[in-house]
Amino acid sequence: MICKTVNLERNFPLASEASVRLSQEIRLAKCSRCRALKVIHGYGSSGKGGAIKAACLKLCAERKRSGMIRHFVKGEDFTPFTEDGRKAIEICPQLKTDIDYGRQNDGVTIILF
Repeated sequence: MICKTVNLERNFPLASEASVRLSQEIRLAKCSRCRALKVIHGYGSSGKGGAIKAACLKLCAERKRSGMIRHFVKGEDFTPFTEDGRKAIEICPQLKTDIDYGRQNDGVTIILF
């Protein structure tokens, strides 16, 4: 499997619950030899960025520092016009066909292994 998708905002969990689930999903995707994990976390009902998104980005940064993931890119940067977006495509060229590529979707994050 090249890319798996996980919806963290389903059932409206607390950010702490979403973080635990994301940790599990990262481990599962890595064990399954996925090249990428697309995380749907939403952008918060206020439109100012949600707690789940913040928790997701924090966890991604920690996992990147520890070497568990190779790279991650916020949905708003998942375009050919940003360094992070270009690096994601360099690592996994199949992501060019993802529906959110180039759409600057604040509600997703792409994790690469």
